[in-house]
Amino acid sequence: MNSISMNSTATRTSALSGGHDGAPMTPEQLEAELRAIGASRYHILHPFHKLLHSGRLNRCQVQAWALNRFYYQAMIPIKDASILARMEDPELRRIWRQRIVDHDGENAGDGGIERWLMLTDGLGFRRDYVTSLQGLLPATRFAVDAYVHFVREKPMLEAIASSLTEMFSPAIISERVSGMLKNYDFISEKTLAYFGKRLTQAPRDADFALAYVKENARTPAEQAAVCDALRFKCNVLWAQLDALNHAYVEEGQIPPGAWQPGEAVAAVAA
Repeated sequence: MNSISMNSTATRTSALSGGHDGAPMTPEQLEAELRAIGASRYHILHPFHKLLHSGRLNRCQVQAWALNRFYYQAMIPIKDASILARMEDPELRRIWRQRIVDHDGENAGDGGIERWLMLTDGLGFRRDYVTSLQGLLPATRFAVDAYVHFVREKPMLEAIASSLTEMFSPAIISERVSGMLKNYDFISEKTLAYFGKRLTQAPRDADFALAYVKENARTPAEQAAVCDALRFKCNVLWAQLDALNHAYVEEGQIPPGAWQPGEAVAAVAA
């Protein structure tokens, strides 16, 4: 089965296990099910992240990660705008639009995307090369596009549920920042500025999304769907790391057109 597929009988069986005789899970049971998904599937468990955080990647491999991850970061406000456009309640819109501001910034030169570009700047990339998306791995583009399409096409409840990977992001951010600062002399607090902001933004966003899902996923079918949505998102994140690991670490099979080490970087990183 494709790693980004959602159609799993096992998924639905698990998601319905909290109730009896076909009864829906309680909100507390649903939350426990969602957290169990993260505990077993979140990409903090991926071998590539273990290498990244422990200092066992070389500079080029870290560059490949930052370059490809930029596309995911850049598409987050696009994804969130598609959810915002379907919200009929002004209060919901006021809450959700903060996600877009967080990434795009209130003004030019601000926001999460700009802070991610500070990372690629610090790793020596030409900014125009990063933003052109020329060097993306095909699998990076396919995985991120699949996520954006999912959010556009699925009911709003499932679209919001797919963002619940943010429940687990504080742990990976803390591990990443401490590990990279300790193990890479080409990484600084300035280049990792993106992650500092996310330590407060992600829990705020996750708390809202979790409350929304617990309140609105009432039937067994709806609860199964939101669990599927979170599994799907975990697969999206995992697939991106699979591609990086295959191209730049284990197999060294870089697809035609994808970034080659040394390309579009300064001789000495800024």
